[in-house]
Amino acid sequence: MAQHVMNDDEVVKVQAATEASAEVRSVSLVPGWLLRSTSAVIGLLIFILALDLLKEGAREYGRAMVMFFSVTSPVSALGFGWLLAYMFLSGSPVAAIAVTFFAAGTLDALQTFTMITGSRLGASLIVLVVGFLYYIRGYRRAASVAIGVQALITTAAIYLPAMALGCWALSSGIVQTIDAEAEGPLMSALDWLYEPILSAINALGAPGWVQFGAGIVALLAAFALLDRALPQMDAGSNAFGRIGRLVYRPMVMFALGMAVTSVTMSVSVSLSILVPLSVRGLVRRENTLPYIMGANITTFIDTLVAALIVGGAAAFTIVLVEMVSVALLSLIVLLFGYDVFQRSILRLQDAIVRNRKTLAIFLAVMFIVPVMLLMF
Repeated sequence: MAQHVMNDDEVVKVQAATEASAEVRSVSLVPGWLLRSTSAVIGLLIFILALDLLKEGAREYGRAMVMFFSVTSPVSALGFGWLLAYMFLSGSPVAAIAVTFFAAGTLDALQTFTMITGSRLGASLIVLVVGFLYYIRGYRRAASVAIGVQALITTAAIYLPAMALGCWALSSGIVQTIDAEAEGPLMSALDWLYEPILSAINALGAPGWVQFGAGIVALLAAFALLDRALPQMDAGSNAFGRIGRLVYRPMVMFALGMAVTSVTMSVSVSLSILVPLSVRGLVRRENTLPYIMGANITTFIDTLVAALIVGGAAAFTIVLVEMVSVALLSLIVLLFGYDVFQRSILRLQDAIVRNRKTLAIFLAVMFIVPVMLLMF
């Protein structure tokens, strides 16, 4: 078989191409870590700004609901807080509204307590929204939407029994009013960065739907940057397995969820960031359960301070009972029944995201239930 023999010119060209390729590789390898780190930081900052824009845009519709519905019982207060959190795409402002209503005498202690519970049940919807946006960018539904579903059902599985415990504690008189003081509200570590931006947007008088649309655009831009920064890892690889055994233990992830939410002062941020991490295989879905449980505890910190400022010691006691009830139930599950809890949640999640029909039924139920609660 005849072989082609390169002449001198061809040899020179091949050598030049090889040297150029090697030079490009040497140049690209040096700043690679810096580029990924920069993309991750910028992407995360834009991601948080996007969530703030979405919540600001949705605030308009939340106000309309406040004016439209009347709350007459703890059950209707639960549904009201739940739906309002859907409209705000956040639980913290709804919890603050509940505390304000209590201070004004509009709601009693039990109604305030259940409205705050409802605000946390609806707050996880933003994770599902983020997952859906990730899905329409071409990622698998089971990977991108599943985290939102998991956040919703995990929150409900802990908060509903905790609500029963807290209501008993408040109605039985076993809990006494706790005196406390606060000189000002707690702020996120990044509020100094975002507050001027949001204030400037509000000063322009942009309608809510414009801010909502800007939030979606910013969210997609953040995803693009995070995709560049996050490496693709195989969750079944030996290296990842070793990391999982070392780091992603239930109590470690539980503490991490508490810490991240304590810093960001937003469970929406701390839970939504799980979507890209899970899709890229950096976090296993079973490892996110204790993280979600931990995040759902420290999310009450800003509400505690708001209660002190607006409603005094009585309001502070209501929020504290809620926080302690959720923490107690979470610790009982982690220490004594985590394996059963994990299997149950993951099986339910698999059944929900199995196909579009089951997912649609789940979403319908999640919207119908709070509406029905409003009727009681």
